[in-house]
Amino acid sequence: MSHARDIREPECTDDLAAEQRYVSMLYEKLDELRRHTTERLAETLRQTGGTPQARTERDISTTMHTEKLSQLSAVENGLCFGRLDLDSDERFYIGRLGLFDEDNEYEPLLMDWRAPAARPFYLATAASRDGVVRRRHIRTRRRTVTDFEDEVLDLDSAEQGSHLGLAGEATLLAALDARRTGQMGDIVATIQGEQDRIIRSGMNGVLVVQGGPGTGKTAVALHRAAYLLYTYRQQLTKRGVLVVGPNSTFLRYIGQVLPSLGETGVLLSTVGQLYPGVDATSAESDLTAEIKGRSSMVDVLTAAVRDRQQVPKDYVEVTFDRQPLRIDKRTCSHARTKARRSRKPHNQARKVFLREMFSALALQVADRLGRDLLDQRDIDDIETELREDDGVHKVLDGLWPELSAPKLLDELLSSSERLYTATRKRLDAEERAALLREPGAEWAPSDAPLLDELAELLGEDDEQARREQEQQEREELAYAQGVLHIMEQDEEIIDPERLRVSDVLDAELLADRHRSSNDLTAAERAAGDRTWTFGHVIVDEAQELSAMAWRVLMRRCPSRSMTLVGDISQTGAAAGAESWNEVLHPYVADRWRLEQLTINYRTPGEIMSVASPVLAAMDTDLEPPTSVRTAGVEPTEHEVDELDEELPPLVSEELRTVGDGRMAVLMPSQDLDEVGGAIAKAVPEAVVGTRPDGLDSPVVVLSVNQTKGLEFDSVFVVEPSRIIEESEHGLNDLYVALTRATQRLGVVHTGELPAVLDELGE
Repeated sequence: MSHARDIREPECTDDLAAEQRYVSMLYEKLDELRRHTTERLAETLRQTGGTPQARTERDISTTMHTEKLSQLSAVENGLCFGRLDLDSDERFYIGRLGLFDEDNEYEPLLMDWRAPAARPFYLATAASRDGVVRRRHIRTRRRTVTDFEDEVLDLDSAEQGSHLGLAGEATLLAALDARRTGQMGDIVATIQGEQDRIIRSGMNGVLVVQGGPGTGKTAVALHRAAYLLYTYRQQLTKRGVLVVGPNSTFLRYIGQVLPSLGETGVLLSTVGQLYPGVDATSAESDLTAEIKGRSSMVDVLTAAVRDRQQVPKDYVEVTFDRQPLRIDKRTCSHARTKARRSRKPHNQARKVFLREMFSALALQVADRLGRDLLDQRDIDDIETELREDDGVHKVLDGLWPELSAPKLLDELLSSSERLYTATRKRLDAEERAALLREPGAEWAPSDAPLLDELAELLGEDDEQARREQEQQEREELAYAQGVLHIMEQDEEIIDPERLRVSDVLDAELLADRHRSSNDLTAAERAAGDRTWTFGHVIVDEAQELSAMAWRVLMRRCPSRSMTLVGDISQTGAAAGAESWNEVLHPYVADRWRLEQLTINYRTPGEIMSVASPVLAAMDTDLEPPTSVRTAGVEPTEHEVDELDEELPPLVSEELRTVGDGRMAVLMPSQDLDEVGGAIAKAVPEAVVGTRPDGLDSPVVVLSVNQTKGLEFDSVFVVEPSRIIEESEHGLNDLYVALTRATQRLGVVHTGELPAVLDELGE
């Protein structure tokens, strides 16, 4: 690429003021785009009336300009964060989105970080410069340039970077040392080489990203989502991208990352939200969750569905046309066999059952009237009358009812008789007792995969759905034609001689890339459609998912284009994974690839020295990640007699030390109510348990399984011995708890410390 230097070059390359002038010019350009888009939006909104096509075009234009304004606002902070000086005397500024100079042949003023030409900003090293002479990291606060850091990529500069080869080390460490705010920030300005290679990896196939605590797995996953949407826009706009996280608190924590990268069309969800209309958050025992997560639950649910396909022990009598009509076992058994052999889901096979039954009953009535005196049209009329008879329908509905997944699962789990019938060869009495619950109880996260599995087994009458889909496709095509019309008008205003969009894109293709005319994005439509399949699925804390949860996700992504990030050493769920091969082999055999993140950006060396023996005590070959920094503060130990009396003052004191940072108190779940309540009473700023605004509070009290994926400036780990004892993955849970802190760690206990924390005692 060849670009003139006068647009981009500061008057003095080492002058902070010159960089400020350039960045100010970029913000002026951003403001100009905002004004232009706002004016176009206002002009559109002023239009009223007109033909149906004109109204459709007005709605399309309104949505397009509104989405553009949202994107321009989202990239406000940290718009420009880097610069590349090349051997060719070219200079490029790197930022959150691309900005161009329309008055100078669309010369790039700011290059989108995802563009291929921006990649050397993250990967160039002294040994492999890729044509880069200097890499500059620009730090800003709001619209003001506060500092910059230069890296001269020179083979003779052995002192460049740290022993870990960090790019922009000072900028990176400044970001790592910053106080936490309760919301995750992006790492777009400080992506390191091993992270960038994963972010830009191809979309096809299953990519597993294994990384210890603090290696940036979540950040890599989210930036990968933004990169894939930029690079594979055509493939992914229609089907969308799904990001699955461990809980709602985590989703709120990461919620601003993708918008800050200019992407808003991604669906964030927990496993408990994947069944439309259900937000499953109710608590349940580890044993119950583990049983529900077993793959053998497929057989249990299949048996539960078949149990509802009944035949009478002898016969059932119903009155039709003021005469008794016998519905006997033989006829019903024949109809049930025909329906099951159709291999259709229950609700669709019901049509086969009813067809056979009504046909047999019509012949029974015909025999009573004298079949020899009737022709086929008379028999068809009798069958029609039978189909309209409420009494006959009531009996047949009892034999093969139309079922919904929520109703069937609730009836199964709240009935000891139905549970026994469905599980007698698969579960023992203790396990059945663990599954039994009150009718109408709230759904737990482990129920959502069961609901989805049942929906597959039950199916639905899709004739109406097919007609609605055809109508929707017609509306989408009309919408796309309107979009093309608007885009071509804009092109004629800018440059009538340019290649027009319609020369390379037709309405049918564009219809696949845009929302339907009901104002829903692909992500919003996917959230309400259980059968939706995504273009790409990203799973964070993937090691926690059960076998049943994986079945749901694989149905959501038949192309198997997936990114799975996690750490087997942090598996805490009883139904979680022991190895990646165990999870993936049933679906892709050995056709998956593994990438490792090895550098710990979050956890200081002092804390990792305490946590590493815990990892060593697990049955794993994984090595602890290497910390890039030290905090200068040694972890502390506090032995107390009474937690509810002595812990709250310790929390208050630590909170004063942390200042405007964030603190977490992590403890066994059994202590959460009593001890957490004591802390909340003594420390007004404290929030106990997960709730939407919990992470906005200075201090939050959580159980370990509620803290997956989160980080805090300071952490108190309470009763580590009981954390180990509380779960069969107790060591994993303790490892997670110890590695949530970015600065300070304290361990509070009443009894002896576990042997794995001897390092702390010393």
